[in-house]
Amino acid sequence: MAQKNVLKYIILGLLNREDLAGYDIKKLFEEELGDFWYSNHSQIYPELRRMEEDGLISSRTELVGKKLEKKFYQITKDGQKLLSAWMDEPLNPLVPTRDEFTMKLYLIDSADNPLVIRLFQEEIARHEEKYQYLQARWQLLFADKREQQKHFGHRCILEQAILREKQRLDWLYQELKNIKQR
Repeated sequence: MAQKNVLKYIILGLLNREDLAGYDIKKLFEEELGDFWYSNHSQIYPELRRMEEDGLISSRTELVGKKLEKKFYQITKDGQKLLSAWMDEPLNPLVPTRDEFTMKLYLIDSADNPLVIRLFQEEIARHEEKYQYLQARWQLLFADKREQQKHFGHRCILEQAILREKQRLDWLYQELKNIKQR
């Protein structure tokens, strides 16, 4: 089955919250959304153009400061209808992830391979960094209980991401301990 262009729906959802410039959308993918969805500049701007051509969004240009013109996008009624229909659809099947650590580990036949310990140590370092980052994001965004209630969905996914990283680290440390005890 062909994969649906989810980027269009994500952009519609963001614009349903507030009018945004292309740069603002790109920054959201680099920061807030980047923890669970990836899209880059070369995907976002052509998608905005297509969506505007299809009548799902419209735009206006505003002067920011003394010289800079910024193009702000807003969702149209047709865009809201399409977003609502997508939100109501069942989820797509899970797709395999591209996890380099998992692939390398799969290809190692023996715990005695000298790469094993280094591989686990590298993976632990990567997940420790991610775990610390996510905890810092939590403190920044949701230390206040009112913010947790105000942004329910974001709170849920950030909390899940923290738990996922913690569980991954627990497993990595346990496996590394087992390997070293052999």
